[in-house]
Amino acid sequence: MLLELDPDQEVLREATARYLTDRVPTETIRRLRNDASGFEADYWRAGAELGWTSLLVSEENGGGSISGAGLVDLTVAAHEFGLRAAPGPLVPTNVVAAALSAVGGAAHEAVLAGLLEGTAIASWCYGEPAPNDRLGTVELTCRVEGDEIVLDGVKRPVESAGVAQFLLVTGRSEAGLTQVLVPTDTPGLTVEPLRTVDLTRRFATVRFDGVRVPASALVGELGGAAEQVERQLQLALVILCAESVGSMQAAFDMTVQWAFERYSFGRPLASYQELKHRFADMKSWLEAAHAISDTAASAVDAESPDAPELVSAAKAFIGEYGTELLQDCVQIHGGIGVTFEHDLHLFLRRVVLDRALYGTPAEHRQRIAGVVEHLKERA
Repeated sequence: MLLELDPDQEVLREATARYLTDRVPTETIRRLRNDASGFEADYWRAGAELGWTSLLVSEENGGGSISGAGLVDLTVAAHEFGLRAAPGPLVPTNVVAAALSAVGGAAHEAVLAGLLEGTAIASWCYGEPAPNDRLGTVELTCRVEGDEIVLDGVKRPVESAGVAQFLLVTGRSEAGLTQVLVPTDTPGLTVEPLRTVDLTRRFATVRFDGVRVPASALVGELGGAAEQVERQLQLALVILCAESVGSMQAAFDMTVQWAFERYSFGRPLASYQELKHRFADMKSWLEAAHAISDTAASAVDAESPDAPELVSAAKAFIGEYGTELLQDCVQIHGGIGVTFEHDLHLFLRRVVLDRALYGTPAEHRQRIAGVVEHLKERA
């Protein structure tokens, strides 16, 4: 998280931290383990009142940032989510809200208002199952029939699809990438819950079998969604990275405290040279993760030319070293670190799943190589 927050950002951070600590302590997270949605509706509505869903939405559409950099503000809240392994569709709801705000118009005004109030939930249908599971591969089809758009294909994984009222679907038409806002009660749309390692979030496979929606459901122009999809991907990655860094910080702090309190052969674990070396490595990874996450957030918020490269560098680094750090934390805790009763696994699960969402570290390293190659060709 930013080394120095401005006063308004600190208010958001403190309010979010206090609210999450009160509403979703670890005992509540464990209780919600088998809950179909993973969170309570009033919990999300109250969070929306704190600003969780409005920071990427323009003032004209009812939102607004608190510092002038809405995405950076949102990472402050996302970091607190990671610190507590908190539930809630923070990533997909904000991505959809940002997309609807960007295209403007009256067609989706009511949906956007519901997202801002926390009375409605929406998710982004972007990724697809194998063999179309590579980052950026979109095979779901959108074809025009009269005054309707017909969708055929499968999206997976889709966060909170089971409780969402609307899905922003990225598909491919003859004209190019196309996005459509689809109510989840539309005939032909089915949601199949998935099991994941994370206890706090719910994902699903969503199938579209001849799903028909009116042309007014288009978000943007038919075939003209490529730039907006890239923007949405960058937003999702920034929020996800901020959450992951929060979980890394929580696990590291927990492990340092354990190492000083736990004695072995009359000495605290922290006094052993081998563990000092491991802590030094972990601290360097953690500080680098903070730095690259914040840098990517600022670049994406400002729509800087190097934003695609920086955000992929952040995802690749945090995905690689976040899991390495968490595994070291588990090992240093010894036997208790692999028990379900200890809280450490909540953060391990969060980071492991974040590593796979919206592209693996390997896919983002390839993406960086592609950006660099493109710059060489232009030069």
